[in-house]
Parts: sequence; structure tokens; C-alpha cells
Amino acid sequence: MKWPWTPLQNLWQARRWPTHCAICNSWGPDVLCESCVGAFAQPRLRCKHCALPVQAGQRICSDCQSQPAALDFCIASVSYDWPWPKVMVDFKFSAQPAWAQNLALLMRHTPGAELLLESCDAVVPIPVSSERLAERGFNQSVLLARHLAAAKLQTQWLHRLRHTEAQSLLPRSERLHNLDQAFALDPTARASIQGQSIVLIDDVMTTGTTLRQAARLLRQAGARSVSALVFARA
Repeated sequence: MKWPWTPLQNLWQARRWPTHCAICNSWGPDVLCESCVGAFAQPRLRCKHCALPVQAGQRICSDCQSQPAALDFCIASVSYDWPWPKVMVDFKFSAQPAWAQNLALLMRHTPGAELLLESCDAVVPIPVSSERLAERGFNQSVLLARHLAAAKLQTQWLHRLRHTEAQSLLPRSERLHNLDQAFALDPTARASIQGQSIVLIDDVMTTGTTLRQAARLLRQAGARSVSALVFARA
């Protein structure tokens, strides 16, 4: 089976050492084989503001139509259903930081993502707590952002103030308040943020609370626009 996007297929050729596909376990040059990407990562129509799936002809979901949008644009590469939850858990908790390059490549070639990255002034990865950093050894969002747009990477603008439970482990009612006052803006960054077009980077978007909190802080600092690019959308 061929990749759905020819430029992505071309970039995926002639890689490094053989490895196992994270999904089907077949041998190949990358952690995501062409067959699995073709089967499980086909583009979907999504709401422009929150990346939830929408019907043909629909550009904005009903929720975003009824309230002010937190994000100017939100792009997700895949839906957070099988096999992607396992892939993301292995990436973050099984010491697989090298997978970030392949995951970021898939993100970059999601329809609309490359234009979003090229037109923005800065990419800002969602920060993790010191406890989470010690547990994993890396911030997965920083690794993804570095492969997506290293020249525009800003890792010091947002800080995590406190450790919180993983959003994916909480019921929806608790997710909505789990991140209250969990982030802060570096006060020295305000002058740099003023008037900038910013893209937030994260691995998995669940309710969107994390991205809304971060976007709110950046807008308060004078950002001209705030969008998001995520790997998976629940």
C-alpha cells in the first residue's frame, strides 16, 4: 500500500538502520511503516478551531460555533484511537525519544500543517512538570517541535507551575479543571510575544483544556494569533 502523500513517501525513503514498525512490528527503515500510515493515518475533515471530526461541507463544529474559539486553527494528524494510544504510550514511557522524528514528519505533512508552520513566527511546545520530565527523561512536545520547526522553537515562554494528573487518565469533568493555574508565562517574554503568530505543539489533545490555557496566556501577552498542531486528537 502506498503512502497517501507523495512528498511524505519520498522523504521516508533511504533512512538509517532497520527497525520494527511500532504498529505492525514488521522490519523496515522507520518506526511507522508505509502500510500502517496508509491504513491508520488518512486525513479527515476536522473543525478548524478544535480538530474534532466534522461532516463534509462543515468547517466548524457545533461547539465552536456556539462559543469564542480559543485557537485560530487546530490541526491534528490522527484520531486518538487504535493503534495510536499504544504508539504514544510507547513513545513517552518506553524510552523511545528517537520516534519523534517520524511522528513529526507525519505531523508536518498533515494537510495544512506545513503552511501553518511556515507562516508562523514561533512554535511553542506545551511544557511538562519537573516530575513528568524526571519520569520520562524528555518532554515529547519539545522533541516534536524541534523536528517540526527548530529555527522557530521557543521553550522558555511557557512554564509548568505544578504537577497534574495526565488528562487522558481523568474523567471529562475533572479534566476541565485539572489544569487550572497550571501554566505561567515568563514575564521576560512578553515583549517577544507581542504581535507574534504562534503555533502550540502537543502530542495528544483530549478536551483541549491544555491548549486553551496556554493560548489564553499567550493572547494576554499580546500574541496576534495562536494556533495548534497536535499528533492525535481524542
